Amino acid sequence: MPSKKFPVVAFICLLLGGVAIGFAGILMRLSDVNPLASAFWRMALAAPVLWCWAFAARKQDRLRGKRTDFSKVLLLAGVFFAADMGNWHLALHYTTVSNATLLSNFAPIFIALWMWRVHQMQFARIFMVGMGIALVGAIMLIGPNASLGGDKLLGDGLGLGTAVFYAGYMLMIKDARYQYSTARLMAWSTTVTAALLLPFALVMPGPFWPAASAGWITLIALALVAQIGGQTMIAYAFAHLPATLSSVSLLIQPLTATIAAWIIFHEYISPLQMAGGALLLCGIYLSKRGS
Repeated sequence: MPSKKFPVVAFICLLLGGVAIGFAGILMRLSDVNPLASAFWRMALAAPVLWCWAFAARKQDRLRGKRTDFSKVLLLAGVFFAADMGNWHLALHYTTVSNATLLSNFAPIFIALWMWRVHQMQFARIFMVGMGIALVGAIMLIGPNASLGGDKLLGDGLGLGTAVFYAGYMLMIKDARYQYSTARLMAWSTTVTAALLLPFALVMPGPFWPAASAGWITLIALALVAQIGGQTMIAYAFAHLPATLSSVSLLIQPLTATIAAWIIFHEYISPLQMAGGALLLCGIYLSKRGS
């Protein structure tokens, strides 16, 4: 019996999506609006494009038996993604791009713990080893900021909190992806996220509207590159690749963010933090293999 063909297109989409999201923190830092406003505009500017795609795919969705209505799982995906985006954009405001991005990658471990708690899923011993390594790496990554306290420690805490909400978002996306097409799923979740972020973006200190046309270019790039390019390609890839391969390949995201932040913002990363980041990613990889 011939072996199943490897989904090359899905794998390439996953890698490109990881790189695109890796630049999200860079573009957010370059914007001249407050952190929550940048999160809102990322969603709001992406939504019309995604809805055009969703309406164009309506006929194909019906032929494939996909749902086109609104449901609770879409609402929850938007709620979790709004909390994820809000936390992460605030984390980028207080701590380094590298720390905020690396700590948000704790999501797979939170997903595994949820599956253990709710579904009594059993894990191999390697999962516990991986989780221990990831925790040591996180401590090494946060340690220098913990000794200083203040905004950087707050940013690291928000970055870790992002992983909790992103875990919830990924669980909702994985469930919804069997019922909805990628276009419909991304259009609804992005719209709900924008609606939930708007009131917080309006009341947060700092500009809501870009000061000049150059500011709009940055926000449009954030929407097109990170939201449409990154999240959509990842949502597509998740439906065609094993979860283990998906989690390993997405480690390109923090690597992209760290290198870009070092080149563009001259963000210094101590040898201890470098080692901590490497341990964190290795631990997440081992945990996923054992889950």
